[in-house]
Amino acid sequence: MSLVMAKEKQNIVQVIASYGSRLFGFIRNRVNTQEDAEDILQEIWYQLSSRSDIGSIDSVSGWLYKVARNKITDKYRKKKEESLDDYNVGGDDGEWQPPAFLIADNSDPETEQLRKLFWEELIEALEELPENQRNVFVWNELEDKTLQEIADKEKENLKTIISRKRYAVQHLRNRLENLYNDFITF
Repeated sequence: MSLVMAKEKQNIVQVIASYGSRLFGFIRNRVNTQEDAEDILQEIWYQLSSRSDIGSIDSVSGWLYKVARNKITDKYRKKKEESLDDYNVGGDDGEWQPPAFLIADNSDPETEQLRKLFWEELIEALEELPENQRNVFVWNELEDKTLQEIADKEKENLKTIISRKRYAVQHLRNRLENLYNDFITF
Protein backbone atom coordinates (compact mmCIF):
# COMPACT_ATOMS: atom_id res chain seq x y z
CA MET A 1 0.00 0.00 0.00
CA SER A 2 1.44 3.35 -0.97
CA LEU A 3 1.97 6.13 1.54
CA VAL A 4 -0.71 8.25 -0.14
CA MET A 5 -3.30 5.44 0.07
CA ALA A 6 -2.45 4.79 3.72
CA LYS A 7 -2.91 8.49 4.52
CA GLU A 8 -6.26 8.60 2.68
CA LYS A 9 -7.47 5.54 4.62
CA GLN A 10 -6.42 7.19 7.89
CA ASN A 11 -8.28 10.37 6.87
CA ILE A 12 -11.47 8.37 6.22
CA VAL A 13 -11.23 6.69 9.62
CA GLN A 14 -10.80 10.11 11.28
CA VAL A 15 -13.76 11.56 9.39
CA ILE A 16 -16.00 8.63 10.38
CA ALA A 17 -14.93 8.95 14.02
CA SER A 18 -15.45 12.72 14.04
CA TYR A 19 -18.75 12.97 12.17
CA GLY A 20 -20.38 9.53 12.39
CA SER A 21 -22.83 9.97 15.24
CA ARG A 22 -23.80 13.58 14.42
CA LEU A 23 -24.32 12.76 10.75
CA PHE A 24 -26.41 9.71 11.67
CA GLY A 25 -28.59 11.87 13.96
CA PHE A 26 -29.02 14.43 11.17
CA ILE A 27 -30.13 11.72 8.74
CA ARG A 28 -32.32 9.88 11.28
CA ASN A 29 -34.34 13.03 11.96
CA ARG A 30 -35.18 13.26 8.26
CA VAL A 31 -36.14 9.69 7.35
CA ASN A 32 -38.85 7.35 8.60
CA THR A 33 -36.80 4.44 9.91
CA GLN A 34 -33.49 3.73 11.53
CA GLU A 35 -32.73 1.23 8.75
CA ASP A 36 -33.14 3.95 6.12
CA ALA A 37 -30.78 6.20 8.08
CA GLU A 38 -28.19 3.43 8.38
CA ASP A 39 -28.42 2.70 4.65
CA ILE A 40 -27.95 6.35 3.74
CA LEU A 41 -25.01 6.72 6.13
CA GLN A 42 -23.38 3.64 4.65
CA GLU A 43 -23.82 5.08 1.14
CA ILE A 44 -22.16 8.32 2.27
CA TRP A 45 -19.17 6.47 3.74
CA TYR A 46 -18.87 4.42 0.56
CA GLN A 47 -18.98 7.56 -1.60
CA LEU A 48 -16.34 9.19 0.61
CA SER A 49 -14.09 6.14 0.47
CA SER A 50 -14.44 6.00 -3.33
CA ARG A 51 -12.97 9.47 -3.70
CA SER A 52 -9.31 9.57 -4.51
CA ASP A 53 -8.92 13.20 -3.48
CA ILE A 54 -10.34 13.45 0.04
CA GLY A 55 -7.65 15.94 1.00
CA SER A 56 -8.90 18.34 -1.67
CA ILE A 57 -12.35 18.71 -0.05
CA ASP A 58 -12.44 22.25 1.37
CA SER A 59 -15.02 21.54 4.06
CA VAL A 60 -15.45 17.88 4.93
CA SER A 61 -18.40 18.71 7.18
CA GLY A 62 -20.13 20.70 4.45
CA TRP A 63 -19.48 17.94 1.91
CA LEU A 64 -20.88 15.24 4.22
CA TYR A 65 -24.08 17.12 5.01
CA LYS A 66 -24.61 18.07 1.37
CA VAL A 67 -24.24 14.44 0.31
CA ALA A 68 -26.58 13.40 3.15
CA ARG A 69 -29.26 15.87 2.02
CA ASN A 70 -28.93 14.64 -1.55
CA LYS A 71 -29.18 10.98 -0.50
CA ILE A 72 -32.27 11.72 1.62
CA THR A 73 -33.88 13.53 -1.31
CA ASP A 74 -32.96 10.70 -3.67
CA LYS A 75 -34.60 8.21 -1.33
CA TYR A 76 -37.89 10.10 -1.42
CA ARG A 77 -37.73 10.63 -5.18
CA LYS A 78 -37.23 6.92 -5.82
CA LYS A 79 -40.52 6.01 -4.22
CA LYS A 80 -43.00 5.09 -6.92
CA GLU A 81 -46.12 5.90 -4.92
CA GLU A 82 -45.80 8.48 -2.21
CA SER A 83 -48.52 9.15 0.27
CA LEU A 84 -48.93 11.82 2.87
CA ASP A 85 -47.88 9.15 5.36
CA ASP A 86 -44.37 9.25 3.83
CA TYR A 87 -43.96 12.64 5.47
CA ASN A 88 -45.27 11.38 8.80
CA VAL A 89 -44.31 8.73 11.26
CA GLY A 90 -46.96 6.33 12.43
CA GLY A 91 -47.10 5.49 16.08
CA ASP A 92 -47.37 1.95 17.42
CA ASP A 93 -51.15 2.26 17.34
CA GLY A 94 -51.19 3.55 13.74
CA GLU A 95 -52.07 7.10 14.77
CA TRP A 96 -50.78 10.02 12.70
CA GLN A 97 -47.76 11.80 14.13
CA PRO A 98 -45.88 14.77 12.69
CA PRO A 99 -42.63 14.16 10.81
CA ALA A 100 -39.62 13.57 13.06
CA PHE A 101 -37.96 16.88 12.25
CA LEU A 102 -41.04 18.75 13.51
CA ILE A 103 -40.91 17.21 16.96
CA ALA A 104 -37.17 16.65 17.34
CA ASP A 105 -35.73 17.99 20.60
CA ASN A 106 -32.64 19.38 18.97
CA SER A 107 -32.88 23.01 18.00
CA ASP A 108 -30.07 23.32 15.50
CA PRO A 109 -30.62 26.09 12.94
CA GLU A 110 -31.18 23.68 10.05
CA THR A 111 -33.93 21.78 11.86
CA GLU A 112 -35.59 25.02 12.96
CA GLN A 113 -35.49 26.35 9.40
CA LEU A 114 -36.92 23.11 8.04
CA ARG A 115 -39.73 23.19 10.62
CA LYS A 116 -40.59 26.77 9.74
CA LEU A 117 -40.56 26.09 6.01
CA PHE A 118 -42.67 22.96 6.42
CA TRP A 119 -45.40 24.75 8.38
CA GLU A 120 -45.38 27.76 6.07
CA GLU A 121 -45.68 25.51 3.03
CA LEU A 122 -48.38 23.34 4.65
CA ILE A 123 -50.47 26.35 5.69
CA GLU A 124 -50.13 27.93 2.26
CA ALA A 125 -51.10 24.66 0.57
CA LEU A 126 -54.09 24.23 2.89
CA GLU A 127 -55.26 27.76 2.08
CA GLU A 128 -55.25 26.89 -1.63
CA LEU A 129 -57.74 24.09 -1.10
CA PRO A 130 -61.49 24.61 -1.38
CA GLU A 131 -62.90 25.16 2.09
CA ASN A 132 -64.73 21.84 2.26
CA GLN A 133 -61.56 19.85 1.35
CA ARG A 134 -59.42 21.88 3.76
CA ASN A 135 -61.88 21.37 6.61
CA VAL A 136 -62.06 17.61 6.08
CA PHE A 137 -58.29 17.30 6.04
CA VAL A 138 -57.75 19.49 9.11
CA TRP A 139 -60.52 17.83 11.11
CA ASN A 140 -59.35 14.32 10.24
CA GLU A 141 -55.55 14.66 10.31
CA LEU A 142 -54.97 17.45 12.79
CA GLU A 143 -58.00 17.23 15.08
CA ASP A 144 -58.32 13.42 15.03
CA LYS A 145 -61.98 13.32 14.02
CA THR A 146 -63.03 10.22 12.13
CA LEU A 147 -64.33 10.56 8.60
CA GLN A 148 -67.70 9.23 9.80
CA GLU A 149 -67.84 11.94 12.51
CA ILE A 150 -67.11 14.56 9.86
CA ALA A 151 -69.79 13.14 7.55
CA ASP A 152 -72.32 13.24 10.38
CA LYS A 153 -71.36 16.78 11.38
CA GLU A 154 -71.55 18.06 7.78
CA LYS A 155 -74.66 15.97 6.99
CA GLU A 156 -72.82 14.55 3.97
CA ASN A 157 -72.42 11.08 2.54
CA LEU A 158 -69.28 9.33 3.85
CA LYS A 159 -68.06 8.75 0.28
CA THR A 160 -68.22 12.50 -0.35
CA ILE A 161 -66.07 13.15 2.72
CA ILE A 162 -63.59 10.46 1.64
CA SER A 163 -63.39 12.03 -1.81
CA ARG A 164 -62.74 15.49 -0.35
CA LYS A 165 -59.98 14.08 1.81
CA ARG A 166 -58.44 12.29 -1.18
CA TYR A 167 -58.33 15.52 -3.22
CA ALA A 168 -56.79 17.38 -0.29
CA VAL A 169 -54.13 14.71 0.21
CA GLN A 170 -53.26 14.73 -3.49
CA HIS A 171 -52.79 18.49 -3.44
CA LEU A 172 -50.75 18.43 -0.24
CA ARG A 173 -48.64 15.53 -1.50
CA ASN A 174 -47.67 17.60 -4.54
CA ARG A 175 -46.86 20.63 -2.40
CA LEU A 176 -44.82 18.66 0.13
CA GLU A 177 -42.91 17.02 -2.69
CA ASN A 178 -41.94 20.51 -3.84
CA LEU A 179 -40.78 21.27 -0.31
CA TYR A 180 -38.50 18.26 -0.34
CA ASN A 181 -37.18 19.05 -3.80
CA ASP A 182 -36.61 22.75 -3.14
CA PHE A 183 -35.55 22.98 0.47
CA ILE A 184 -33.96 19.74 1.66
CA THR A 185 -31.24 19.93 -0.98
CA PHE A 186 -30.08 23.44 0.06
